[in-house]
Amino acid sequence: MKIALLGNPNTGKSSVFNMLTGLRQHVGNFPGVTVDKKVGILSIGEESHELIDFPGTYSIYPRSKDEEVVYKSISNKENQNYPDAVVVVIDVSNLERNLLLFSQVYDLQFPTVMVLNMTDLAKRKNISYSAEELQKLFPEARIVESNARVKMGKQHLLAALNDIPKRNGSTFLPAAKIAEIDDLETQQIETKKRFEKIKEAKPNFEQTMERVAPKTRQIDKILVHPFFGYVFFAVVLMIVFQFVYVFASIPMDLIDGTFSYLSTWMSGALPQGYLSDLITQGIIPGIGGVVIFIPQIALLFLFISILEETGYLSRVVFIMDRLMRPFGLNGKSVVPLMSSVACAIPGVMSARTIADWKERMITIMVAPLMSCSARIPVYTLLIALVIPNETVFGFMNLQGLVLFGLYALGTISALAIAIILKFIIKTKEQGFLMLEMPSYKFPKWQNVGLTVWEKVKVFVWDAGKIILAISILLWGLATFGPSEKMEEASVLARENGLELGLSDDEINQNVAAAKLENSYIGILGKGIEPVIEPLGYDWKIGISLITSFAAREVFVGSMATIYAVGDDSETSRSLMDKMRNEKRQDGTPVYSLATGVSLMIFYVFAMQCMATLAVVKRETKSWKWPLIQMGYMGILAYLGAFVTYLILV
Repeated sequence: MKIALLGNPNTGKSSVFNMLTGLRQHVGNFPGVTVDKKVGILSIGEESHELIDFPGTYSIYPRSKDEEVVYKSISNKENQNYPDAVVVVIDVSNLERNLLLFSQVYDLQFPTVMVLNMTDLAKRKNISYSAEELQKLFPEARIVESNARVKMGKQHLLAALNDIPKRNGSTFLPAAKIAEIDDLETQQIETKKRFEKIKEAKPNFEQTMERVAPKTRQIDKILVHPFFGYVFFAVVLMIVFQFVYVFASIPMDLIDGTFSYLSTWMSGALPQGYLSDLITQGIIPGIGGVVIFIPQIALLFLFISILEETGYLSRVVFIMDRLMRPFGLNGKSVVPLMSSVACAIPGVMSARTIADWKERMITIMVAPLMSCSARIPVYTLLIALVIPNETVFGFMNLQGLVLFGLYALGTISALAIAIILKFIIKTKEQGFLMLEMPSYKFPKWQNVGLTVWEKVKVFVWDAGKIILAISILLWGLATFGPSEKMEEASVLARENGLELGLSDDEINQNVAAAKLENSYIGILGKGIEPVIEPLGYDWKIGISLITSFAAREVFVGSMATIYAVGDDSETSRSLMDKMRNEKRQDGTPVYSLATGVSLMIFYVFAMQCMATLAVVKRETKSWKWPLIQMGYMGILAYLGAFVTYLILV
């Protein structure tokens, strides 16, 4: 069978899905839309069935792209996702609202199972319910009680699916039909009738002493307070990012060292040649460039998943919505934007929590403008190169102030572009935030683990393929060039080195720099020099701009290679000395204050990260959006750098 799993948001639907499928699940997308499709395999006896976890929805009548997927899948028998049976997860602590969706699905004549979930929460709220009375309302449905967070009710649910009866035409609402997707009037009339009948029957199937748990109300007095709510959120963010920065750096350094060692070892073990260079300079660094992001992604989504599981993330969305709304964003945009300060990759991926398509797209499009950790090596080098190490106002370090200004510029730019995109990106959907405040609870660690595993797997397998391909391409462009020209440049560099009495290592470094200058990527650098010259850049900077497309921090490594600096403990100082002494033909320094600050501004805006582009492509299911993103950020980078250079020159 093909089984659809439906339910309102925050009913524990994901827990039911994980309980039934475990690791036998994968994420795809519904045809033609950028909505995730989670599919798992569940076994009943010796038979395997496909379980499709549809987006959470309050009604089969859609108010968003996610909900539209549900409508189209269950209203059209020709749809490839049309189910043979439906499992609807019900939060028994909120039966009245949940039964609207169930009654709609029931009246479509699907063999249906009602899962009465969160039974423990209902008890804590002093809510009692009667499965027998619910059975009278829906006589042809199978009804199962469950607490999926502790895997209670799994066998009963599997047994119900194994013995699910065919429908004989029983309906909850007489003469029910499914309304057309645009027939809002009929939808409203039908919905009103359903709620009236549910309310009429409610005294039979539910009795309650208190609707909201007292502890939840007491905690919310602080966490959603107009002032203390923001203070608490700021503290949470500080803790999360301190953990991400501090603890992710340990495995990231280990991964970086491991791949560097592996590259060196392979270089010595393999016969010298292009194959060895491809493996050690292209493939291994390419794979390392993917794997090194895993600790950040895993830690960030670990915290996000914990915050979501406990119920706190909904409170964050609620308090931040008012602040973000004028920018075309909503409260759910806060986490992706703040995540992007560490790395835009997990930031873009975490935008999946935003249900509204337009607000999600705006968040994804501006997230890379937040200054990420990959920009730090570039900022550090350039600030040390052109900004004097002195204090202003008697106590503020000028270099630190410039660094703060670069981060502030990225944040302000992200919000400004969001306002513009608010008017450019069109959608038929009405932007609104419909939010339920779930009760506080301890996280279910199986759900947390599966969420982290899913995010890491998606990045490694989907984005990783593109990153590796581009890494190999960049290696090829930097390795090959017109053979005669490269050979002539190599011979000349070696002869010059011998005349100057340089060591063998220094001669080899000069030869490597000469080959790079005359490689295809070097020729490209020379070719774009007229374009970048108005920014104060020469061809060497141009090469670094091109190679740093792979990742922004590659700029420093490219400059070190170009200036033939040895890879030793003095690399950074030596590189700065070389760059400080670099002169133009007229004798003026290449790295003046104007050029250095222009480069900083360029890297504030430029989309110099193929990993982020790969993830944006994956998240939007199209190359359209990453290309637009790269285009507008490139224009901003060029214009910003040009104006800066003109002002400071």
